[in-house]
Amino acid sequence: MGVAMGDHGHAFAIGVAAGVAASILAWKCLGSDKLAASFARPGAAATLKTGREAAPPASGGGVTGGKEGATVPMTEVLDDEVLKEQLTRNIQFFGEKAQLDLANAFVVVVGLGGVGSHAAHFLLRSGIGKLRLVDFDQVTLSSLNRHALATRSDVGIPKATCLKNRFAEICPECEVDAMVSLFDDDTSEAVLEGRPDFVIDAIDNIHTKVQLLMDCKDRGIEVLCVCGAGGKADPTRLKIADIAESSIDPLGRAVRYHLKNKHKFKGRVPALFSTELPRCGLLPFDTSQGKPLDFQVVPNFRVRTIPVLGTTPAIFGMAAAAYVLTYLTGRPLVTEPLFKIRLPEIQVLFDRLVEREEVHLGTADGVLVDVDEVEYLVRSVWCGCCAFVLAKGPVEAAKTNRGLWRNTSQLALVRWDESLPSSMDNLVLVNYSIADDHMERGVRATREAHPEESSFIDGRLASLRKHLGCCQ
Repeated sequence: MGVAMGDHGHAFAIGVAAGVAASILAWKCLGSDKLAASFARPGAAATLKTGREAAPPASGGGVTGGKEGATVPMTEVLDDEVLKEQLTRNIQFFGEKAQLDLANAFVVVVGLGGVGSHAAHFLLRSGIGKLRLVDFDQVTLSSLNRHALATRSDVGIPKATCLKNRFAEICPECEVDAMVSLFDDDTSEAVLEGRPDFVIDAIDNIHTKVQLLMDCKDRGIEVLCVCGAGGKADPTRLKIADIAESSIDPLGRAVRYHLKNKHKFKGRVPALFSTELPRCGLLPFDTSQGKPLDFQVVPNFRVRTIPVLGTTPAIFGMAAAAYVLTYLTGRPLVTEPLFKIRLPEIQVLFDRLVEREEVHLGTADGVLVDVDEVEYLVRSVWCGCCAFVLAKGPVEAAKTNRGLWRNTSQLALVRWDESLPSSMDNLVLVNYSIADDHMERGVRATREAHPEESSFIDGRLASLRKHLGCCQ
């Protein structure tokens, strides 16, 4: 106990010293009168920097949110010192132009439970200019274990209103449109009005979820389908891929069935899901309480509940926000595909690269990659298949690469541009016949003979080059 108190005393002394130093610095920079005046009124920090008063704090349900507490629009993020400082880490990460893209972006989040509330929360904190929040439900005590911002004082008020109130305290410059309504045929037009740049589907009802996805696809609106977070706990199992690959997730599997069989939809839908098998299922309904339909507030919505570990929907929501933010800033995520390659195969591909260089060029000095970098190229860049097949799209690639395991026995890494060394951003994975022909004739001949495939390869290498430049 004595040691603990000593540690606290030491920390307190350091804190006092730091506070005194900060006060002296402020005194010298501002002068005694201005410093005293700045701390004598609310909103001092904001006024000190920009001359504009900070928004008054929101209290309970009395604040409607949106832009009512703001004096500048989000689009002035680079000119307003308070707003720019609040988003400075984002600006450093994305760059000023990309941050302006976010400030001009309009995102709709449908479903504001554990997943949707966290997604909307971090879209706000990242500087999205306009958010439309859609949910018919209210905050309950049982939802507080997973909701992003709701407190006990919010129980009983609509989830959309709750978030709008909290958002006004965090970033009043964001335009927030709260819609307390169920997404259906009657509300679809209003929910998707204004041509949003992106929609996050965080609905947990199959029929409503499918309808939102189809309406977005019919209108050409980008949408991310978030699958089930209930009953799961492993944060390392999250994946973003086409919904066709979500067979492990029960909600994703049901959505895929309806899209394919009832709507005859054959396109792609990006989906966020977990490959973890649910640790628990729906809880049984206590028949002594009455008939299940008596407790069904909305038709076709389930009455039984599924246990939820609060951390899982939070991670889902943040992952969804990251996907949207990187897309809107022109740097979309290149997600790791769902397949497996045995590690010995990676070593074989590396050895083939060295051997091919020695045979064709007389030396392997131009090989500037190691085995780990080859693994990244094969898995993350070329998805374990021939780049010429990958260029034809995921449907065609799936025909030649069925199942979880990838067979690389007929593939080789070769220089794309023969005048450049075998670096990460100049290696392409192709089958033997293409590799031999390409090394013999060169990149110019390949581009003339296969313009579409070459354009795809050039684009993917350019994206990789940009990514590597940011990492170095």
